[in-house]
Amino acid sequence: MSIPQSELQGAALSAGSVTQVIFGLVLVLALVGAFAWLLKRFSAFRVPGAGLIRVLAGVAVGQRERIVLVEVGETWLLVGVAAGHVTTLHTMPKMASAPTPGMPTAASVGANFATWLSRKIEGRSHD
Repeated sequence: MSIPQSELQGAALSAGSVTQVIFGLVLVLALVGAFAWLLKRFSAFRVPGAGLIRVLAGVAVGQRERIVLVEVGETWLLVGVAAGHVTTLHTMPKMASAPTPGMPTAASVGANFATWLSRKIEGRSHD
């Protein structure tokens, strides 16, 4: 049983129709991208107070643990971030400039924290 030649010609797509479909898909994707960019750029749904919280510095002290210096209004917070929780380690008034190389860094604070934590753990093991 063979298929008649006229049915094969009707089922085959021409190069023009394939090009038209591809052009349509590219056009739709470009419109979606342009709409997303415009929405992000000119969004009227901005969160009030956005920009009041800034992350100034951060350092990893473990696989899932970080120490982060965060600016909130006129206060700097040194926070420990671990899986599932955030702990305030230290608070200080905002300084005129960001941390400089002469200042204690988050890494040195993390080392001090690691020393403090190891002492606490040793103290528990001796009880």
